[in-house]
Amino acid sequence: MSIFSSINIAASGLSAERVRLDVIADNMSNVNTTRTNEGGPFRRSRVVMRPRVDSPYWRSPFLPQSMDNGIGNGVRVAEIQKDFATENPLRWDPTHEDAIKSGPRQGYVELPNVDIVTEMVDMISASRSYEANASIIEGSKAMFQRALDIGGR
Repeated sequence: MSIFSSINIAASGLSAERVRLDVIADNMSNVNTTRTNEGGPFRRSRVVMRPRVDSPYWRSPFLPQSMDNGIGNGVRVAEIQKDFATENPLRWDPTHEDAIKSGPRQGYVELPNVDIVTEMVDMISASRSYEANASIIEGSKAMFQRALDIGGR
């Protein structure tokens, strides 16, 4: 484990949270999109993150055996998934060009499954995580600078 591991781990978090914020912005910008290239209304996307793991784990000699699951190397974006589990809401608007033309739902427009409140909560969470990772980098830089100051005396 190198001296810059804390910065590398926090940088991976910054990168992952930036992707998460980009996906949230995409969801919010498509809140009224009723027709996509794939067909149908826009589907909400979500980011799936996984730990960045290099084998073997570095193990601190100070950790108890019960915590011997190792220390990772940060986080990575594993994939961006579309949300097919949440139903798309319907709105009655028979004059809309994307209204359902036949069947029991005739005259209804299928809207995106994007909930602005959920997206805002996710955006606040991603912003706080981004800030926390930036604070880790700033703290590491200050610690390294202090070590250089001590060593220079």
